[in-house]
Amino acid sequence: MFLSAVLHTKFFIMGTNTGTVKFFNEEKGYGFIKDDNDNVDYFVHANGLIDDINKDDRVSYDLEDGRKGVNAVEVRLV
Repeated sequence: MFLSAVLHTKFFIMGTNTGTVKFFNEEKGYGFIKDDNDNVDYFVHANGLIDDINKDDRVSYDLEDGRKGVNAVEVRLV
């Protein structure tokens, strides 16, 4: 019998970023934040929120490498 284990690690991209909430659906629990510096849209899940957010809110956040790409985490209103 062959046993294997998959290790799930999280990679944090250092530094706090700022941006604007482009979209957030409370029912589905996800949305996107447009970064101020590079204009990239980053996925944000409700689990990554410190504060409640709405469209057009200004936020600060960290970036984390997720299963499907880079996610905004530790999202706070500024």
